[in-house]
Amino acid sequence: MADGAIVGWFEGRSEIGPRALGHRSLLADPRPASNWRRVNDLKRREAWRPFAPAVLAERAGDWFQGGPATSPHMLFTAQVKGDRLPAITHVDGSARVQTVSHDTGQFRRVIEAFDAATGVPVVMNTSFNGPGEPIVETPADALRFLATTEVDAVYVDGVKVTRRGG
Repeated sequence: MADGAIVGWFEGRSEIGPRALGHRSLLADPRPASNWRRVNDLKRREAWRPFAPAVLAERAGDWFQGGPATSPHMLFTAQVKGDRLPAITHVDGSARVQTVSHDTGQFRRVIEAFDAATGVPVVMNTSFNGPGEPIVETPADALRFLATTEVDAVYVDGVKVTRRGG
């Protein structure tokens, strides 16, 4: 992601509820404003629709203000501090934040690795599904998504899959 890739993340059991919380997610770098459009285009969504950030819980206060200290289910908004995260910042300066704690599984390790590479403990996180489709449920669904969209890679339980030659 630090080099511009959009990746599908499929880990363990599926989540229940209205949000992608790191088991069935599309992830991208939140820093380039162009990623807002790229991911909306990939999902064939309206260009105005916002995306949410997933942030290491202990670093959330460095990047967001005005929301609860923890928000593991992405239910609350906060104001984004500064202008370094345009791909997840809504027009009013807010974002629907997910704080990611140490017990969140490999999804936490993804954010830690992104932080180590970029100095930013935040990734763009949205549901792993195509236009008008339900959330990816099986590894076969994830691979079909890779084959039929412009996503750069899919990780299925930690195994990276790309198109031939990719």
